[in-house]
Amino acid sequence: MHSHPSFPRTCLFPAFARGGVASCGSAVLLLLASFPPQGAAAQSGPVPREDQANQSLRHEIDRAISLGSGWLRQQQAPSGAFSEERNPALTALALTALLRSGSEIAPAHLAKIEKGYAFLRTQAKPDGGIYAEGLSNYNTALSLLAFLQKGAPTDATLIEGARNFLVHQQARNMVRPELDGGIGYGPTGVSPKRSHPDLDNTLISLEALRAFEVAQKAREPEQPSSSKLDWKAAAAFIARCQNLATSNPQPWVANSSAERGGFVYYPGFSNAGEIQEEGGRKALRSSGSMSYAGLLSFIYAEIPKEDPRIEAAQAWLRENFTLQENPGLGKQGLFYYYHLMAKALVATGVETLEAGGKTHHWARELGVELINRQEAGGFWVNDTGRWMEKNDVLVTSYCLLTLELLRNHL
Repeated sequence: MHSHPSFPRTCLFPAFARGGVASCGSAVLLLLASFPPQGAAAQSGPVPREDQANQSLRHEIDRAISLGSGWLRQQQAPSGAFSEERNPALTALALTALLRSGSEIAPAHLAKIEKGYAFLRTQAKPDGGIYAEGLSNYNTALSLLAFLQKGAPTDATLIEGARNFLVHQQARNMVRPELDGGIGYGPTGVSPKRSHPDLDNTLISLEALRAFEVAQKAREPEQPSSSKLDWKAAAAFIARCQNLATSNPQPWVANSSAERGGFVYYPGFSNAGEIQEEGGRKALRSSGSMSYAGLLSFIYAEIPKEDPRIEAAQAWLRENFTLQENPGLGKQGLFYYYHLMAKALVATGVETLEAGGKTHHWARELGVELINRQEAGGFWVNDTGRWMEKNDVLVTSYCLLTLELLRNHL
């Protein structure tokens, strides 16, 4: 992986300047870099790099974003929600994508966004969570990100409550101790089979909590961080999701070099299934989306870039780079895979990937791939429905957020 030689002029995460993955790299994550302090106007994102060699592609990306945003605005229900009211996370993702879609938002479009936020506020619960019935942690984390993106001072109490709700979801003293430190879907309306922590919900929660810190630091720069999460325990959980025998001694970890450094959904289970190793031993396969989730989670946990676990994750991702499938999972979760890829590679400052004897300018290739996959109506959808990717609002929100990252990176 080759990184861009220069760093941003400002660093939102001082800890990264002391040796974190990005060393301020790309301001850690462009998604977080655009969060304003409460009371400031919401921004569309950092100043783009404006590389002249990518000017034509940026224009095409701008057009795709415009078409996609126009389609997405039309999907809003009279209640203000987007898609399913029972999953306010879908509304939160759509609002975040729309707020970041351009430097100026027309008054009529702002009115629709305000209506969406009004709906989200009705989902706030006395326990601080923002959810309808189930998946309370997932819905709260994405809603918190949306409210932080808006940065309205009137939402300060709601934001603080959501932050506290997420912190209290961190697992402690589990029957299976390897699950300690992680975060799951939440305690309400979830099948017992899904009540345990997993890497994906941990990632979303860590992103929201770091975004909270960014906004808090911008508002009160002299105040120490108060995320309250046990970050050391979170980092230990992330490490227990990695296929890396040198740091993860669990019995399911693969010895195969093909799996080394990748990640699974949670300790002991991979959606990518199992492999049979020499002697009949069964081990778990790594997957693309969870490997980007693992790398991002390590970034949020401020694991140094020189750490062998980071290096192993990057090596697996480099060797398995593809835009044709979600490695290990085929077309399942493909657009979420694209979304996590963009966030992780921007966060680590990667410009090119060497894979299969070829140099990949991943951001250009991903931008073209998403443009080609956009439907004539302006939306995106997966023909494989796993993880709700037949929901066009969800997938279009992923794609808009991804293109917005690429637009600023190119």
